[in-house]
Amino acid sequence: MGRMIDGTWHAGKMTEDAADGAFKRQDAGFRDWVTADGGPGPDGQPGRPAAVGRYHLYVSYACPWAHRTLIVRALKGLEDMIGVSVVDPVMLDHGWTFARDHGGTGDPLHGADYLWQLYARARPDYTGKVTVPVLWDRETDTIVSNESSEIIRMLTGAWDELGATEGDYYPSSLRPEIDAINADVYDHVNNAVYKAGFATTQAAYEEAVEPLFATLDRLEERLTGADWLVGGQMTEADIRLFTTLVRFDAVYVGHFKCNIRRIVDYPTLEAYLERMLAIPAIAATVHLDHIKTHYYASHRDLNPCGIVPVGPALPWAGLVEPIR
Repeated sequence: MGRMIDGTWHAGKMTEDAADGAFKRQDAGFRDWVTADGGPGPDGQPGRPAAVGRYHLYVSYACPWAHRTLIVRALKGLEDMIGVSVVDPVMLDHGWTFARDHGGTGDPLHGADYLWQLYARARPDYTGKVTVPVLWDRETDTIVSNESSEIIRMLTGAWDELGATEGDYYPSSLRPEIDAINADVYDHVNNAVYKAGFATTQAAYEEAVEPLFATLDRLEERLTGADWLVGGQMTEADIRLFTTLVRFDAVYVGHFKCNIRRIVDYPTLEAYLERMLAIPAIAATVHLDHIKTHYYASHRDLNPCGIVPVGPALPWAGLVEPIR
């Protein structure tokens, strides 16, 4: 994937973070917060006030972490308050780019060619990964945050007084249970598919893939007779699980060798996935062409020829629209 070192971009392989065989995800490098009044974030992070038109999201339609932010932005009706730029799904030597070859939008704010140029603009000596999503502050011309779990909480509440759609996806009464589900799903589902896919030893792969399916089994049981994971309502826990489930059969089963079972083999999880896709605001954020193109065409150390499979035939494919 590559990374920046002291403000300079260095190309690299997707498996470079698995030097000992086990993939390790790096922490986000920007952690400021947007609040309704500009006060500090929940853990004392520097705060900035919510405003219409001040902030801009940089995303990939392919990336499950960025996808979370697009879903919450859509559910909260923030499309006219927070702009979006979409990177090209193919990520090679320069990392995420603003090419328009496969349905990317370019960068209307700065005319950048590569996402790493925006990281350098925000912090000229930046060292770390260059990832999406990025929440950009147009007024101060810098990155607010590149941590998706925190961005979705900002989007959930900070713009409510400015006319956002009603809906609290992290209600205070359910937070302990949501946090517990999130921790389990992050480690054993969201990140586990990457730990399996980018493992470079058999032991590291099996150490990731076996807990992944044990967790999917537990989630199948938890959702039997329930529409949602927590409290009888959609919360951020559902959104965070959904973005992995919607990619699972199309990508993770084959490309990441997560093939003990498919989501379609779990009747309750499949119904849950289709229930979320039946919400138009969510379905409009799902672009399978970007998803499949990114994983299969970008990860050349896993798929050297970059061939994107035609299948699989998915029961819900007709609910989503391609970009091109």
